[in-house]
Amino acid sequence: MMPAPLPRPSILSIEPYVGGESKIPGVNRIVKLSSNEGAFGVPPGAQAAYAKLATELHRYPDGGATALREAIGARFGLDPARIVCGNGSDELIGALIMSYGGEGTELVMSAHGFVMYDIAGRYAGSQVIKVPEKNFTADVDAMLAAVGPRTKLVFLANPNNPTGAFLPAAEVARLRAGLREDVLLVLDAAYAEYVTRPDYDPGTGLIEAGTNTVMTRTFSKVFGLGGIRLGWCYAPAPVVDILNRVRGPFNVNAPAMAAGIAALAEPGWVEKSVAHNDEWRAKVSDGLRTAGITVHPSEGNFILADFGTPARAKAADAALKARGLIVRAMGSYSLPHCLRITIGTAEECGMVLDALTGFLRSAPADA
Repeated sequence: MMPAPLPRPSILSIEPYVGGESKIPGVNRIVKLSSNEGAFGVPPGAQAAYAKLATELHRYPDGGATALREAIGARFGLDPARIVCGNGSDELIGALIMSYGGEGTELVMSAHGFVMYDIAGRYAGSQVIKVPEKNFTADVDAMLAAVGPRTKLVFLANPNNPTGAFLPAAEVARLRAGLREDVLLVLDAAYAEYVTRPDYDPGTGLIEAGTNTVMTRTFSKVFGLGGIRLGWCYAPAPVVDILNRVRGPFNVNAPAMAAGIAALAEPGWVEKSVAHNDEWRAKVSDGLRTAGITVHPSEGNFILADFGTPARAKAADAALKARGLIVRAMGSYSLPHCLRITIGTAEECGMVLDALTGFLRSAPADA
């Protein structure tokens, strides 16, 4: 047999990303709470805008995403010229790592940070350094201590997926101040809309104060558009220039842009979603804690439930699936004793509470 072409060695160290489950064999009604999708589905205006483009699919989209960037800028008070849109924020994360990382460089992230930083870093050939956390929260001092002469990128998800933890603006500013000027700090603010704390800044201030910080955002969570893959970043002009050099010329499709613009304009959508999330994240967290499950504080639209042992988490997952409830096992994040549970509708949250309290009543203590 002839030898096959070989990839770069770092590629073979990548464990492929596995999305949240969506099916359970033999179960009719599925409640999917494994991917942190918005509780209320797709905004009606976004549905209509997407459908309207059906007769125009033979046309290439605007390669500069001009109208979408202007809509984002207007909604969040940002300069559209410093916004770059992508096929989900994952594309932009990968482009940043490929552009500023690579062989001979290091990427620093927290131990339980979003797994795509690790995957994209290895793809680029960077050495990925995962820094231990403190109480499931990124440790600024430990991250700064991990930075070396070869470090080119530091990634911080804030709030973090899957732990739900967040760093206040002062701590993020301290992280930036402790980094060399030539180190790019990427703040992944995918869940920014859900944070209501006054001491939070998704990154806007740091970006406008310098040339070495980027904020990534997404339409996949509160705006309910995970299926069309739409993300964006806000960055200093030199970084915008680099991203526009390396991204695909039509990397965002026309229906996605139309849906995104409409979602931004949906009256009351974000406010309703955030109010619901605040209410039911607290109810589910309190209910599970009362039942004896450790729930780590979360600022996202999900909670991290800690069952103490991998076996007990696996048994709890099975009990949820028996009722058609799919949540996210956390083995790929080195948290096999935990399950991540998206905050769904009021009915779905009630089903989770019923299923897990019933599991705890029937499961042996050492399960």
